[in-house]
Amino acid sequence: MAANNRRMSGKKGAQVGSGGKRRRSLEGKGPTPPAEMRKGHAKQRAAAAKTRRAQGRPQQRRAGGKGTSELVVGRNPVVEALREGVPASTLYVQQFIDNDERVREALQLAAERGGINLMEAPRPELDRMTNGLNHQGLVLQVPPYEYAHPEDLADAAADEGEDPLIVALDGVTDPRNLGAVVRSVSAFGGHGVVVPERRAAGMTAGAWKTSAGTAARTPVARATNLTRTLEAYKKAGIVVVGLAADGEVELGELEALEGPVVVVVGSEGKGLSRLVGETCDFRVRIPMPGGAESLNAGVAAGIVLYEAARRRA
Repeated sequence: MAANNRRMSGKKGAQVGSGGKRRRSLEGKGPTPPAEMRKGHAKQRAAAAKTRRAQGRPQQRRAGGKGTSELVVGRNPVVEALREGVPASTLYVQQFIDNDERVREALQLAAERGGINLMEAPRPELDRMTNGLNHQGLVLQVPPYEYAHPEDLADAAADEGEDPLIVALDGVTDPRNLGAVVRSVSAFGGHGVVVPERRAAGMTAGAWKTSAGTAARTPVARATNLTRTLEAYKKAGIVVVGLAADGEVELGELEALEGPVVVVVGSEGKGLSRLVGETCDFRVRIPMPGGAESLNAGVAAGIVLYEAARRRA
């Protein structure tokens, strides 16, 4: 009777062990799965990308958005932009313009490239378009830049079976620095550049010119929130390295450069913002025996990218 009461009470007493033969027996997790099956691993992303290509279904990705159109004004700036391959949609030429050497070269370059509309316009119309700037009869319209999504850069590395090598810019407002970073990323085998959507340099005509044409093959992604983007990279197994003059680790000691990494470069004056600095896995300093206090973003990124390329070779 006592045993029957114990069964009806709902309280759990001592029970005879099952010896591992019943449904509640403990089960091991089995052997460690191969890298291709581990979520977030570079080889897993590469395998997933290969499967997508084989199935012929491109991965759905949010667009990084577009920039704004831009006008390049003046004879010398227009000719230089056309020489450097800056994207252009329309070349406006003033009616009855003095046909000097620069005007002839601009017309020739636009015709040779193709895809650029040639429009003749009266001077008052060009004055209105340029808000009264000294356009000298030549105005070049640069179409909005189509930014990538930050995840696209890591996926591009996976498609190539490589560890991501990405540069993120924090508070860099000079388009020439952005262009220089794009050029370095291209030179050392990186997979792209990430810039914040606000209070940061974008892909303007100046950035295109400084990149010396490499912007045509090196994607620039735009992040709505740089801190959240870096956290997403970390969850995907990518190490986030911030450059700081007072960094705890010296560049030559940083083994993380041999694997998937995002290098974050701050502005020359203020460095990394507080939240971005706290998000970084490592804060790294570049030794400067000459005593300089800081380097501009383009130079600093080039040094780190060279070191990463050297280690990966």
